[in-house]
Amino acid sequence: MDSNSIIRFDWAAKRLLRDKANYAVLEGLVTVLLNEKITIVELLESESNQDTLSDKFNRVDIKAKDSKGQIILIEIQLTREWYYLQRVLYGVSKAITEHISLGSAYKDVKKIYSINILYFDLGKGSDYLYHGTTTFVGVHTGDELLMRKRDNKVIKELKPSEFFPEYYLIRVNEFNDIAKTPIDEWLDFLKNNHIKDDTQTPGLREAKEQLRIMKMNDEERRAYDDYLDTIRTQDSVLDTYRTEGLIEGRAEGRAEGLKEGRAEGLKEGRAEGEYNKAISVAMEMKKLKIDVAVISHVSGLSEDEINNI
Repeated sequence: MDSNSIIRFDWAAKRLLRDKANYAVLEGLVTVLLNEKITIVELLESESNQDTLSDKFNRVDIKAKDSKGQIILIEIQLTREWYYLQRVLYGVSKAITEHISLGSAYKDVKKIYSINILYFDLGKGSDYLYHGTTTFVGVHTGDELLMRKRDNKVIKELKPSEFFPEYYLIRVNEFNDIAKTPIDEWLDFLKNNHIKDDTQTPGLREAKEQLRIMKMNDEERRAYDDYLDTIRTQDSVLDTYRTEGLIEGRAEGRAEGLKEGRAEGLKEGRAEGEYNKAISVAMEMKKLKIDVAVISHVSGLSEDEINNI
């Protein structure tokens, strides 16, 4: 391994970037994404941040604030889940309730940005960056509902999206490897572990200096090498099971298509084939007493589904 190469972002985010001295890297990413200077306050102490055996397969939650004191929830997610968006919703709801004191007025509820860096396939779409907000549109008129806010005795109008949560889904695998903008440069790092020598993008300059493999001690380097081996192995296994599942799904889909329509049969057959293969994989891995988080990563099933098999 080249000692001058850069550490993978997903590994660094769960190890080195926990150090306050390295916060500038994550701050740079969120600053570029939201186009506003962001400052990290602390790591959120949740079950996903504990140093457990399955730590490498979980997520990192970080609390940050913008210049207005608004809360930002940063989630770096590695584990495949069938109900990922539902988990995102739960995480945002939990963050809202955790950061408002009992008895506080609703006006004290802070805005949350849920930023999800996905190292696995999620949904169908051609873009690598998706942004979601909440709006209320008239069913008959088509106009967008505006709210009123009293600020220093002045009535102001604002959109619900200004205080409802916003969601960013960064689909790393879909990046086209062409870095023209600051966010593209970040995706180039997230996907390809590449940073331009002359980069001026916030966070990447710090990453290029602070995340060099040569700066790790022997113990950290061994742990990093083990992590890379694990990722390569699981990606290979996952690709194999995905391919086999699609083959079985197509076969079932063709048979079903002859009865109820080819298109619908193929669609349902693929889905059912993949799910049945995932169940089969999970059962075999459980027999080998492999950690549930690892089984979830390989099979695509949630940990609850695996525990109920």
